Amino acid sequence: METNDLLITPLHEEHLRLKARMIPFDGFDMPVQYSGIIDEHLAVREKIGIFDVSHMGEIEIKGPDALPFVDYLVTNRISDMKDESIKYSPLCYPSGGQVDDIFIYKVSNHFILLVVNASPNYSEKDDLWINEHRTGFDVEIYNKTREYGEVAIQGPLSEKMLNPFFKGELTLTELGRFKFCYGTLFGKDVLISRTGYTGEDGFEIYTPNGDDIIEIWQNSLQEGEKYGIKPCGLGARDTTRFEVGYWLYGNELSENINPLETGQEWTVKFNKENFIGKEALLKIQQEGIKRRLVGLLVPQGGIPRNGMKVYKDNQSIGFITSGNYCPTLKKVYAMALINLPFTQIGNTVSVLIRDKEVPAEIVHMPFLAPVNKR
Repeated sequence: METNDLLITPLHEEHLRLKARMIPFDGFDMPVQYSGIIDEHLAVREKIGIFDVSHMGEIEIKGPDALPFVDYLVTNRISDMKDESIKYSPLCYPSGGQVDDIFIYKVSNHFILLVVNASPNYSEKDDLWINEHRTGFDVEIYNKTREYGEVAIQGPLSEKMLNPFFKGELTLTELGRFKFCYGTLFGKDVLISRTGYTGEDGFEIYTPNGDDIIEIWQNSLQEGEKYGIKPCGLGARDTTRFEVGYWLYGNELSENINPLETGQEWTVKFNKENFIGKEALLKIQQEGIKRRLVGLLVPQGGIPRNGMKVYKDNQSIGFITSGNYCPTLKKVYAMALINLPFTQIGNTVSVLIRDKEVPAEIVHMPFLAPVNKR
């Protein structure tokens, strides 16, 4: 669906009814906030928040070679995945830079679901890239982005709120982290997973029919009212992922940034027989990276934004990838890609914010540990 040359999700009318502030985002008209970013952020950390993430892309890989094909496409190891499990992985160019970072849902050896970044920009780019590399593999590739609806329900009370309304082979209590299962939620057929881009416990709910997501959204808000649920926009989605140090494609990740620079090296399995980008990444590993993603504490002077330059002794040493006020911590932090000699914890640098050099200190990441590590 489209409005004013922007795509809309099935929940667009719900956002307008709730008087969300809407903005263009990756080709979509999306809610950035409802009650306010800090209010929504704290709801996710302390109670429950619900996000419309129907703009994310879904690509289905089916056929006898589905598993080896996806294993070749990505840097992480897919061949040992169990059914109904999920892995995160970069999808790399031959240069080692990233096409995207994706979640891989293994339904079976012959059916893999790839969840890619917000469409149409990425799902179409990823779809084209994947199709270009299918030669020699017996697979069928289906871009189902326009058919799926998706909401993310995140926060410490999510399981308690949803469990009575989910019917499947497992209860939500039994559903482990980075696992998924099929069932019904509020009487609608769903695939439900437990990953959590916010750093909190929570669930991602996919419907094969976009219309069903509207009833799931409405019922979740109604049943979650007693638990303090709040609809949340892109603003709170960004602040929650940022506090726990999760990457955002287009900021921390791009075709010019490789996974060895960003702390994603645990997703690069060099002992796999082959994958796209292996040769380049092996060379980078052998020669040593020249820069690394670090955290910065900015005590005062403004909020660093993507692309702002970082200096040491009047020398440009890198740039900001993301920066934000962290509502849980009540401090301003940033992530930056900085030349390796300057990345020591405790090192002081400066960020050029509105033509003024603002002092910052290199600190450990994440700024707030994800819930599974607290």
